Amino acid sequence: MAGSSPPADRYGPDVLESDWRAPKRGRSVDVAVEPDMVVEDATTGFCGAVVGIERTLVVLEDRFGARRSYPYGPGFLLEGRPVVLRPPATGASAAGGPRRTASGSIAVSGARARVARASRIYVEGRHDAELVEKVWGDDLRIEGVAVEYLEGVDDLASVVTEFAPDADQRLGVLVDHLVPGSKESRIAAEVAAGPFGAYVLVVGHPFVDIWQAVRPERLGLDAWPRIPRATPWKHGICAALGWPHAEQADIAQAWRRILGGVRTYRDLEPALLGPVEQLIDFVTVGGPADAAS
Repeated sequence: MAGSSPPADRYGPDVLESDWRAPKRGRSVDVAVEPDMVVEDATTGFCGAVVGIERTLVVLEDRFGARRSYPYGPGFLLEGRPVVLRPPATGASAAGGPRRTASGSIAVSGARARVARASRIYVEGRHDAELVEKVWGDDLRIEGVAVEYLEGVDDLASVVTEFAPDADQRLGVLVDHLVPGSKESRIAAEVAAGPFGAYVLVVGHPFVDIWQAVRPERLGLDAWPRIPRATPWKHGICAALGWPHAEQADIAQAWRRILGGVRTYRDLEPALLGPVEQLIDFVTVGGPADAAS
């Protein structure tokens, strides 16, 4: 009848017209993993940053320092949305040149990690080891060099004596705050003059703590804050930047934040780059130990 309204749809819209089987959070999309990407295991709720990218596994570390390894594939959340984690693309860069490691070296495609040498590189603490691993890890695995941490250098002479370096197992040591007149410089001189001096190289950087080796602009700073000597340096830095620092977990989280700003060697101060490269050369190629600084 003219002017009448169409009959009402008694059954409503067709439910099959939409993707009625789609999960509430949406369908999973493929995502290539990247260092420091924060993802969550949808099954267990474990949430962490990507700290290791292996051939078949991705390693996550939560804010308390706990680590878990997972195979690539579905079952993860990225910013609350489901994703399928895939290993990063390999091969030449988009510009057509060779792929480079975080240290700037040309990456060796398809190479396996070399069996560890007897030689070692020692660093003062866990944060030092993690920074060296992040930037030079690919190079060290190719060369078969293990990095271990000392938790301080006060007993370095006895550590060297126990290691007993020789021509086939050299020892390199990276020391914080190695400046003239410091306690660290006296310890380094003692080691260099000792019976193993020819096969151990102690080098260092001038920073109070390895945190300072990260360029401050990577954190949006013009410079690292100056901390009074009576204040524990890491706590003082966190306080100056307005970061939590009451507990050790807060300090660990602050370091994760700082380390997350490091992608390549360009994010580090030259005063650290040179000494680390010197140590790698010394324990792999060999060289005069009297070059110690």
